Amino acid sequence: MTSSSQPTPDGVRLLHAPVVAQADILSPNALAFVASLHRQFDGRRQELLAQRAERRALWRAGTRPTFLPDTAHVRAEDWSVAPIPADLQDRRVEITGPVDRKMIINALNSGASVFMADFEDSNSPTWQNVVEGQVNLRDAVRRTIAFTSPEGKAYALDPDPAVLFVRPRGWHLEERHCLVDGAPVSGSLFDFGLFLFHNAREQLARGTGPYFYLPKLEHHLEARLWNDVFVFAQDAVGIPQGSIRGTVLIENILAAFQMDEILWELRHHSAGLNCGRWDYIFSFIKTFADQADFVLPDRSQVTMDRQFLRSYVDLLIHTCHRRGIHAMGGMAAQIPIKGDDAANAAALAKVRQDKVREVEAGHDGTWVAHPGLVPIAKAIFDEYMPESNQIARRRDDVHVEASALLAVPEGTITRAGLRHNVDVGVRYLEAWLRGTGCVPIYNLMEDAATAEISRTQVWQWVRHGVRLADGTPVDATLVAATVHDVLQSFVTELGPAYAESRFPLAARLFQELMTAPTCPEWLTVAAYAHLD
Repeated sequence: MTSSSQPTPDGVRLLHAPVVAQADILSPNALAFVASLHRQFDGRRQELLAQRAERRALWRAGTRPTFLPDTAHVRAEDWSVAPIPADLQDRRVEITGPVDRKMIINALNSGASVFMADFEDSNSPTWQNVVEGQVNLRDAVRRTIAFTSPEGKAYALDPDPAVLFVRPRGWHLEERHCLVDGAPVSGSLFDFGLFLFHNAREQLARGTGPYFYLPKLEHHLEARLWNDVFVFAQDAVGIPQGSIRGTVLIENILAAFQMDEILWELRHHSAGLNCGRWDYIFSFIKTFADQADFVLPDRSQVTMDRQFLRSYVDLLIHTCHRRGIHAMGGMAAQIPIKGDDAANAAALAKVRQDKVREVEAGHDGTWVAHPGLVPIAKAIFDEYMPESNQIARRRDDVHVEASALLAVPEGTITRAGLRHNVDVGVRYLEAWLRGTGCVPIYNLMEDAATAEISRTQVWQWVRHGVRLADGTPVDATLVAATVHDVLQSFVTELGPAYAESRFPLAARLFQELMTAPTCPEWLTVAAYAHLD
């Protein structure tokens, strides 16, 4: 990496050649603000990451998580989060996607209540994607965003776009192209800081606010850190306290035991909780990967009606509604299937079933990955939830014990399941390495959570020497043979284009992750060094 020639504040270095509009987004004042966040909070971030490592040692030794005794009073007492802003009362359908310019326009125009612009799991964090994403969001906030395709089709915002949320990267990720005092800045603080600096005042002037989704939290002290960042940042950019709102994705099994505590820490800035179910399954596998009695069956058999997932959903809804805030449902990853009416009808039927289950359980809204699913999800929530939300439905019937959150579903482990994990994981990682983080695979819109589930599940099977339904033991030799077979299928599928792909690198990295001596924490961390 070489230093950029762009002027920067004292102590700040940019380690990439400039990309389009970089000088505007990474202005000296904007970088100084990001540097102030780093200097104020990165020490605490590092401490919290070290505490994650200490907890991992406990789970590997066989300890089971439970509800924290020291915070029992927070769970027992009656309290509520701050009142919900007017433009967040109705969040019945939310669409998510990366910070690509065309995607932003289409998502904001989709008819959804909210668009979550994602710097995290559906964005490959190349320097160009990260910087141009900030440019795109700046223009979207000001309603000046436009795009013309290579074919000449023009895209522009409709008069009444969805409410914008932004998801920065998780606490564990760094932005290696920006150094502050010689250290890489947190990806969380970089994404959050640039967006807030450029857009907070403009959003408030337009009657909305700086709203965020907060990913990958494992502990309520990590939520406290976000809250302290919010307080500091609001003063620094000159906006009223409480302007920022954050919805926390409960996508980690440990966070499921601290939902009340997470809301408490963010109570002046909370916009509720969300069931990040794909990452939740990944965290369940990863957390207990070393424990033989936590082996999960094929991914296709781990459905939302299983006890550990059903209990997690019920507890999240009950917790949020008790505290007066939204409980958001999970992602429908299906995409419309063109040219096959029967397959398309079957896919849409799955979406309807999923969304009916969510609204009947008490969710106040749901996620979709494709604009074509917005009308379906909206019609279901309109039918079952004619009011803006159903927060008044407290679900006091819910009483979830720790054992229910840890109930391992039964099922089979098959050769087809192994191959599917390898196939989908390598396909996704290859696209991610090329700079695309949101990838249609087998009629599903996949993000990094898919690859994370796939590789941790295979690692767990290898670790415990499980046998497939046909009796074959899952070991490193079988994994290597499966990777080889999958790669050969890609050669046949792509023909001459295979030579220009990154499949060999993706397959090598994925195989290393599936057969490493200890289960690697994050695929995206391991692969980040290979991005531009």
